[in-house]
Amino acid sequence: MDRDLVAAIIILLLLAAAPLLLNASGHDFWVEVLLRAMILGIAAVSLNFIIGLGGLVSLGHAAFLGIGAYSVGILVDFGIDNGSLQLLVALGVSGLFACLTGLVALRTRGVHFIMITLAFAQMVYFTMIGLRQFGGDDGLTINSSSTFGEVVDLGVKSTLYYVVLAMLAIVMLGFARVMKSDFGLLLKAAKGNERRVRAVGLDPYRYRLAAYIAAGMICGLAGFLDANFTSFVTPESMSWTNSAELIFMVIVGGVSTIAGPVVGALVFLLIEEFLGGLTVYWHFWFGLFLIAIVLFAKGGLIGLINSGKRT
Repeated sequence: MDRDLVAAIIILLLLAAAPLLLNASGHDFWVEVLLRAMILGIAAVSLNFIIGLGGLVSLGHAAFLGIGAYSVGILVDFGIDNGSLQLLVALGVSGLFACLTGLVALRTRGVHFIMITLAFAQMVYFTMIGLRQFGGDDGLTINSSSTFGEVVDLGVKSTLYYVVLAMLAIVMLGFARVMKSDFGLLLKAAKGNERRVRAVGLDPYRYRLAAYIAAGMICGLAGFLDANFTSFVTPESMSWTNSAELIFMVIVGGVSTIAGPVVGALVFLLIEEFLGGLTVYWHFWFGLFLIAIVLFAKGGLIGLINSGKRT
């Protein structure tokens, strides 16, 4: 079995056992840190979907996080706490935004793609700042959590934790399946040599657009979960700095790996918690750490595992 997949399964099992161990030892705070890391891990996996398979670096991916979160916040503001409807809106609007922007952005490559995705994200960012009825730049407080009948209430932290864990498992294992599929192999082939893919009669543009839409919807799912976790949403959640942090997570963990984005999210939050308590300039030290990863572990932390022989 692929060592990357084994690492992903081990991480999921550890995350499943973590609340019991941490609560028993009186470290409840770290459960919330892990919950936040899993939500960011889902967003990072979605970004890895287009970076790792398609070679498309987006500096506007956090816009989908904001769209998913605002889908919850705005509907709650209108008195709608139905989780199914909120999730449907979050996925639908995220997918529609990804489709409309992808039709334009995916006709470019490299730095042009980066700048176009950034431009679209900034458009949404400043639009939400201007909507004073939904809090503007002060953000929007979410007064009730998403409910799925009497079965699931995401306002209960323990329930939310395992729902997020289940979603993370589905996304990670789904990414593993896509990587080995014809769809994933075609995306990787187009990343390596687009002209050869076109020469055999296949259009990479359509496949990239499908991957971009899927990535946007998965990130919208992360935004939906994040809104229920924080009970608050602000335009800052879709800023370009948040998009850059997602890129950091993918690179630190390992591009094109299953477990890498989740490991990157965990490392990012651990560094933020430990160094953030020591200095407000913790991003500087994280930057040095990222440089070290790029220079000495080009495949990321999971890449170090995969550098050995596969079994």
